[in-house]
Amino acid sequence: MTLPRRRFLRLAAAAAGIMAIFPTVRAEDYPSRPVRIIMGFAPGASGDISARVLAQALGRLLGQQFIVENRTGAGSNIATNFVAHAANDGYTLLQGTIANTINPVITPNLPFEFPKDFAPISLFTTLPNIVVVNPSLGVHSIAELIKLAREKPGELSYGSAGVGGTSHFSGELFNLMAGVKLVHVPYTGSAQAATDLLGGRIQVMFSPASTVLQFIAEGRLVALASTGLHRASAAPDLVTVSEAGVSGYDTSGWFGLLAPAGTPRDIIERLADASNAAAKSPDVIATLKVQGFDIIGGSPEGFAAFIRDDLAKWTRVAAAAGFGR
Repeated sequence: MTLPRRRFLRLAAAAAGIMAIFPTVRAEDYPSRPVRIIMGFAPGASGDISARVLAQALGRLLGQQFIVENRTGAGSNIATNFVAHAANDGYTLLQGTIANTINPVITPNLPFEFPKDFAPISLFTTLPNIVVVNPSLGVHSIAELIKLAREKPGELSYGSAGVGGTSHFSGELFNLMAGVKLVHVPYTGSAQAATDLLGGRIQVMFSPASTVLQFIAEGRLVALASTGLHRASAAPDLVTVSEAGVSGYDTSGWFGLLAPAGTPRDIIERLADASNAAAKSPDVIATLKVQGFDIIGGSPEGFAAFIRDDLAKWTRVAAAAGFGR
């Protein structure tokens, strides 16, 4: 249908007026005011540390303030929901974590859809756990742990920082891939689980490195392997679970930037470029590596593929662990 010329001109003028009120956000103008990075966990948490280092670097690279805002609760679902419904103009971002790929498979009816409601920007860091055991268990390798667990099915227990968290699902993935049955014992945090591991009340833990490195150095815990696909920078001489015989095992925590879906592509690319530049910055590397982080970087497409794979993995693990039954 062809519009009469007079009506066409009226519509064109109206559209121009709307664009004047809501101008297009262009990458060359971005950012022109402070940017918020919303973090779903408390200050001092691993993801918070990574987010603050990245925010400082982005501020330096892009000439504008990047502010980390902690919105805790519901395993990061409160923060995620807030960003999912924020304006898609690049001024409200999410510090994504592994919780974002675990929560959808264990929590029904979330008020957002991950990852559909988000535009991935860049994966920034990963943080592997370390498999540790109480010395009284008498095992010194992943192979020995698997052998003992098969000899005593359901008799060995592992502690975690809570149901549905990384340390919990690390154990469930180990059960699934190694063909064993370690019994899960949830705690309110990694420190509490480590206390019972030291006391011999549980036998195994898939722990953040920062929680147990001191105890390993003191000989109070035995480190068997790290849980990433690559050796942990905090323990480069320690083999990975995959190297130790459970091929492909990987439960690294991850941290990266996401924006609300529909954020202009040129802004996504500008943020990704800056995030990758930050990942190569010597001061960023020095700050994060001493705390056990592995610095990654990458494209929006690569991060999107990573999220899809992680979500598929945890869906399988959740089903094996009995979630949704």
